Amino acid sequence: MNKKRCTAIVLAAGNGSRMKSDVAKQYMDLCGKPLIWYALHTIEESSVMDDCILVTGAEDISYVKDEIVARYDFCKVNAVVAGGRERYDSVYHALQLIADGKIDVPNQDGYVFIHDGARPFLTEEILQRCYEQVQASKACVAGMPVKDTIKIADREGFAAQTPNRNLVWQIQTPQVFESALIIEAYERLMREKGRLSAEGIKITDDAMVVETLMNTPVKLVEASYENIKITTPEDMATAEAFLRKNAEIF
Repeated sequence: MNKKRCTAIVLAAGNGSRMKSDVAKQYMDLCGKPLIWYALHTIEESSVMDDCILVTGAEDISYVKDEIVARYDFCKVNAVVAGGRERYDSVYHALQLIADGKIDVPNQDGYVFIHDGARPFLTEEILQRCYEQVQASKACVAGMPVKDTIKIADREGFAAQTPNRNLVWQIQTPQVFESALIIEAYERLMREKGRLSAEGIKITDDAMVVETLMNTPVKLVEASYENIKITTPEDMATAEAFLRKNAEIF
């Protein structure tokens, strides 16, 4: 079977307020490279990925084009676009380029890999596993089973439920979908987000868009416990330790 085209959407539009830094976290130095470099490098070297749309803050587009894409010769990045107020707005902006055929090679019938730029430990193995699964199920997300017991709290902060730990996963990225499926899901989201908000439904990831608005099940794919998202200064220290351990990869 011929390989279908795979486009990455890498989200790097956050301001990193929890990092307590004047520099957005995706551009902070991590062992000599900007944090965003690591995910982009894996995509650039991947046999799965064909191209990439990078989503960043509107004020950062010129910087990203010059100091990230051009400086490190990321040839697979064929568009740098401005993000939106919410995460789902940023994803929608990128999906519009695919839907409208405004990237170098159209991809309306391939697959879209949506990845947080603040997750530097994306690997070829994760991409391969997600690609194999999305062909079978149309929608899948990277994640790992939780290690700790999880408690569901009530409104007063008391433990109300203890779900079966064997059924609870910590969701990561990439989140991967057939192009047509995720484009239609986000079109519906844009039309119905007022209703969802009124009903108290908060969209927190791409899988939830597909689950909620397309009634499509999303398969969970084991990724790695090292596939962490950099959110706090403590996460940077953990990331540096992972990089020292995996020096031969990066």
